[in-house]
Amino acid sequence: MISRRHLLATAGAGLALAALPGSLLAAFAETPTWRRFRVTTRLDVAADGAAAQAWMPLAGVSDADWVRVVDNQWSAAPGATVERHQTTGADLLHVRWGDGPRRLTVVSTVETRDRALPMTTTGDAIVLPEAARSQYLRGTALAPVDGIVRQTALAITAGAADDLGKARALYAWVVSNTFREASVQGCGDGNVLRMLETGHLGGKCADINPLFVALCRAAGLPARDLYGIRVAPSRLGYASLGPKTADVTKAQHCRAEVFLDGLGWTAMDPADVRKVMLEEVPGGLGADAPKVEAARARLFGAWEGNWIPFNAGNDVTLPGSARATDAFLMYPQVERAADRLDCTQPQQARYTIGAEELAI
Repeated sequence: MISRRHLLATAGAGLALAALPGSLLAAFAETPTWRRFRVTTRLDVAADGAAAQAWMPLAGVSDADWVRVVDNQWSAAPGATVERHQTTGADLLHVRWGDGPRRLTVVSTVETRDRALPMTTTGDAIVLPEAARSQYLRGTALAPVDGIVRQTALAITAGAADDLGKARALYAWVVSNTFREASVQGCGDGNVLRMLETGHLGGKCADINPLFVALCRAAGLPARDLYGIRVAPSRLGYASLGPKTADVTKAQHCRAEVFLDGLGWTAMDPADVRKVMLEEVPGGLGADAPKVEAARARLFGAWEGNWIPFNAGNDVTLPGSARATDAFLMYPQVERAADRLDCTQPQQARYTIGAEELAI
């Protein structure tokens, strides 16, 4: 368990970010024009006689400032039953197969661009509707907002003067105290409660960013995770923050947003700071390396547009599944009979994902 003494010693670290020049954030939007990507997912489930079904996330997040869904199209082998569902914040396909071929192809076309917000309020009345505010302040099964999560969040934000200060303090604490754990399967499982109760703050993006989101919610800041996939190399010189080829089968990535009154939904990605530290160069980088310092500044308030989101769903109910809920939906999910295949192992679930950039 994390001690209160440790919390108080590190809680003030985020306030130092306030001194960073705004040009570092503005520089992140070096490609302000829209880019169009086509993402193709192919699923071919083994025909072993057992009943089979699958659930496929669709591109379902649109925001006039940085992402717009052009379309989602799909085709399935003859005899398959395909239904589209909106469930628990996720847009998805549910496919059921009979005895014939068990194939499905989904093609999503999405436009995105670099995103950066100034870290000063605009004076405009950017306010989150009350229903959405309530939704994004609630806890989830693996990331509650009471108990140790709330205790941790309140200790970290004790010196913050306003909501922006709270967000800075939480972001800096997460960057300073977590670590990217290479042995974790896929993007992690999002079990924030376990992380804090054990004091083991290692994981990947679907662990570290959900920790940040849960702490924000517990501190009274509406926040959400966005689950999606990287679709192109970074143009900002970060080898670790984009796929190296058109095969993006293992390029899933979770990002975070915090709603700040006067600013609106604000981009965050503390997990990618830790990814840069671990993976950017062989042997890793220290916290004071220029590339790490730049990433830390940029990823508080900005994203590069080489990633597309699928959804912001948590505690997702997959229609017809033998499992009650899933923490999130970022990968194709497959069940044979009542057995769920490991979606983090594409060769087991038998799917591939490719991405290509198209001219607009």
